[in-house]
Amino acid sequence: MNTTISNSTLSASIKHSGAELYSLKDNKNKEYIWEGNPDFWGKHSPVLFPIVGTLKNNTYSINGKEYQLPRHGFARDMEFQLIDKTQNKAVFSLKSDAETLKKYPFEFELQLIYTLNDASLDIEYKVINNGESKMPFSIGAHPAIALPENFESYSFEFEKEEALKYYLLENDLISNETKILETTNNLIPLNYKLFENDALIFKTLNSNSLTILENSSPYIKVDFEDFPSLGIWTKEQAPFVCIEPWLGYSDTAENSGDLFEKEGILVLDADQTFNSKFSIKIL
Repeated sequence: MNTTISNSTLSASIKHSGAELYSLKDNKNKEYIWEGNPDFWGKHSPVLFPIVGTLKNNTYSINGKEYQLPRHGFARDMEFQLIDKTQNKAVFSLKSDAETLKKYPFEFELQLIYTLNDASLDIEYKVINNGESKMPFSIGAHPAIALPENFESYSFEFEKEEALKYYLLENDLISNETKILETTNNLIPLNYKLFENDALIFKTLNSNSLTILENSSPYIKVDFEDFPSLGIWTKEQAPFVCIEPWLGYSDTAENSGDLFEKEGILVLDADQTFNSKFSIKIL
């Protein structure tokens, strides 16, 4: 099933499977979200929960007991329920069940709230701890922005001038090797060589937003004030780029395996709710 919301400027369509955004169009029917062609990458904008990235050996432990989780967790592969809908807003819910408890021994509800405001789509995450103990988790976004022109026609502009230090991945884990993303007049021209070692992983940034320019003109702006970390990724020759606001990231090789000790993990007290939001603005 799918749900579509709209206002006078935009329309957004979301799959109930994974509560995944798969279309964001303006009122001229121009599409801004990657179509999901599996020849490159068969997804559009998956939600990453209860982990972001890859665990060492795809394994973690809670109170000495080991559990298995795939990269980016399980929420993106589960069916959400539509629990509220207006013309410009839709709220989706995923609750823990017997199957999730085998992989992640915590009682939770995850809500995704999509709201259109003028030329922006706000995407809010609400994580509710329905259990009686502290709950460790990460959450992140993975929207793929469609780039219909030649890839090298695009560039990035971060909100602030800063040293853009990113961490390299090694065997899908965060390595200790870092590089600085070079800028020219605060712009980063896009080319596929930037991603020859997989994603660019920024653990921390001073910037709270990133603008994509198309032929030097503003195209899309992603605001991620609530998210300290950011991933940027594409595949060779793919006509999209993923701008990924994260709360958490992959394990390091030195990680102990205890989820409570994982670098970047969030911990939510019993009966508490966590909220975060990012937005995609059409320029």
